[in-house]
Amino acid sequence: MALLQRRFLLRAFSASALLPLAARAHHGWSGFDQDRPLYLEGRAAKVRWANPHAEIDLELPAEPRLPPDLKQRALPAQTAPVDGPALLAKAQLPTRRDRLWTIELAPLTRLGAWKLEEIAPGTALSVIGYAASGERGDAVLRAEYVFVGGKAYGLRSSPA
Repeated sequence: MALLQRRFLLRAFSASALLPLAARAHHGWSGFDQDRPLYLEGRAAKVRWANPHAEIDLELPAEPRLPPDLKQRALPAQTAPVDGPALLAKAQLPTRRDRLWTIELAPLTRLGAWKLEEIAPGTALSVIGYAASGERGDAVLRAEYVFVGGKAYGLRSSPA
């Protein structure tokens, strides 16, 4: 009996040790500064098109810039109440100088609803999204909108 109890406890401990990794792999919006939308553009260096959400390693140019027409870009309607024009108006460049950012997109089912094809490495794209408060930690941006091939995709929810 004691041997079975030890095995059970060992398995339970091993499983509980993995919980923080699982929680980090799939998280909500709470860790991101939604009052400070950031704009990034560059080329996809690496793409992970898988659930819980697709990710892109985006390589930024040496001198990032905000495009002069950013505030006038057309945005698609989505089912979540997102004020896209306000995000475009508030978007700014990050203060950190990382040249490689991890961009977190939506789950594959939502990307499919938007008819966003898998993004290939080397593809030019831009995103508006949110980093951690104060841009702390890794260079990670949770995408709200992604612009690929002249088309905009809203990622918070499905198309309206």
